[in-house]
Amino acid sequence: MTRKEEVLQEVVIKFAGDSGDGMQLTGSQFTNNTALLGIDLATFPDFPAEIRAPQGTLPGVSGYQLRFSSDRIFTPGDECDVLVAMNAAALKTNLKALKKGGKIIANTDGFDTKNLRLANYPDGINPLEDGSLGNYEVTKIDVTRMTREALKDIAMGTKEKDRAKNMFVLGFLYWMYNRDMESTIQFFKDKFGKKPDILESNIRVLQAGYNFGDTTETFTTRFRVEKAKMEPGVYRSIMGNQALAYGLIAASQKSGLPLYLGSYPITPASDILHELSKYKVFGVKTFQAEDEIAAITSAIGASYGGSLGVTTTSGPGMALKAEAMGLAVMMEIPLLICDIQRGGPSTGLPTKTEQSDLLQAYYGRNGECPMPIVSASTPSDCFPAVYEAVRIAIQHMTPVIFLSDGYIANGAEPWRFPKSDDLPPIEVKFKTDLGHHENIFQPYLRDEKLVRPWAIPGTPGLEHRIGGLEKQNITGNVSYEPENHQLMVKIRQEKVDKIADHIPEQKLDSGPDSGKLLVLGWGSTYGAIKSAVAELQTEGHTVSHAHLRYIRPFPKNLGDIIKRFDQVLIPEINNGQLIKIIRDLYFIDAKGYNKIMGVPITKTELVMKLREILGAIN
Repeated sequence: MTRKEEVLQEVVIKFAGDSGDGMQLTGSQFTNNTALLGIDLATFPDFPAEIRAPQGTLPGVSGYQLRFSSDRIFTPGDECDVLVAMNAAALKTNLKALKKGGKIIANTDGFDTKNLRLANYPDGINPLEDGSLGNYEVTKIDVTRMTREALKDIAMGTKEKDRAKNMFVLGFLYWMYNRDMESTIQFFKDKFGKKPDILESNIRVLQAGYNFGDTTETFTTRFRVEKAKMEPGVYRSIMGNQALAYGLIAASQKSGLPLYLGSYPITPASDILHELSKYKVFGVKTFQAEDEIAAITSAIGASYGGSLGVTTTSGPGMALKAEAMGLAVMMEIPLLICDIQRGGPSTGLPTKTEQSDLLQAYYGRNGECPMPIVSASTPSDCFPAVYEAVRIAIQHMTPVIFLSDGYIANGAEPWRFPKSDDLPPIEVKFKTDLGHHENIFQPYLRDEKLVRPWAIPGTPGLEHRIGGLEKQNITGNVSYEPENHQLMVKIRQEKVDKIADHIPEQKLDSGPDSGKLLVLGWGSTYGAIKSAVAELQTEGHTVSHAHLRYIRPFPKNLGDIIKRFDQVLIPEINNGQLIKIIRDLYFIDAKGYNKIMGVPITKTELVMKLREILGAIN
């Protein structure tokens, strides 16, 4: 049979099924395969909030969205070209995100009477049969039956065989998009080399799905997306939490400090603990504590002892760690607190994304307790951003809060390997003896940056008091004097403010230096803002984009940039947090665009908002 091949510029696929259908594994394998081909990509895993929601129900749907393109892209896409629906609930949940005329690949076994009832379809209604999907190209495949057929001579139970059905879909999509399966086969060999039945079943079903596409006359067209034009180098697909872990390891190696992570598992930060625990070869020590307070206080102890102390958490854990953060501020030691944000308050939306903790990071501790804040913008940006957060913590002797979120943490994109020589140095200065003019160690005697010395316990002659009570200036003795307390509060704030002298000035990501509209963002809104602004710029509109990495202190020139524009728009995945700080510091009437649905802002909705503002200005 003659088949034709069609070259596409980009494709957006959404894998969706029950939380036990392996959609995350399917999506990640297709992502890794895509990255190996040099195609640009962006992903958005969408987990159910329940650990094991009732099978077949709407709350139990797990999704993985992947956009891949021969051009540079910055978001996982607003709408899908292809929806893989393993059951009726997956179709119902995700159909609204499918383009008109898009493709639906449906597992017919997931649309039986029971699954339709669990997905709340009326009795007797099956969307695959009633004509309601006439605006889409529907491919019906009995994935479950063909998976079992492929494994009929393997001595496994039916339940165990059905676990491989996601590989049938993956094999079919590898055929549809003209891919080689070898990367996934090697993955199975590495993962299941000591479990031959599981290894063979997955490979056999993957090949069965590929052969189904190759031999069935229904499918006459295959598709291909060309390699993207990207800066030369060695690339890999990387998720945000992975990049964060590697950035911490790199900072440890460049500074010469052993890395210690004290952490309590919490979604979506737990993967950092899992990842770092693999790297004992680099001297990494990981401790899964009994609670959030033990996690951060153990990290404080590690920093006091001369290590790079790190703790990881999300919003609820930040609340529990607040008192210990104040202790680190009072002690003035290097410490990194990584907050991978999620929807709140309380336990809120554990698996959904939100930029929910900026004000908590800024103000959420008792007393006057200033801490620098650094934010990542994309999954791969976690590497340089957390590396910079470590540099600030060490060279300014202060705890630092690093902000990511669930969208960044679980999303993936190509990452160009940095070279060690290209990473900026992280200079560490331990105090090892008394100075020429010191008769006794003065632990709060400061340099020109207002940084106090880092003295390791046990160093002869450098014994000093430590704790959370207010310190007397210079001596570090406990002091309740009103004037001293005011002085120390002012010094701690000025020390953080002075960091602005040692970070880069703010640059525009795109657009003219002045004009009608500046879109100012932070964190995971980067891709949507960059894409929306680029579209309006191609239409001839005067729009600029600036994105913040340093949020406390801000770069010294940020105020000058902001005041060169007639209007400032601040999109955020919260109810308006950065905008409050910007209005307070720079006295401008910034406008907000806020989305609080547990999902990212899309390019399309942001384009509409920008056009509305530009129309009002004009």
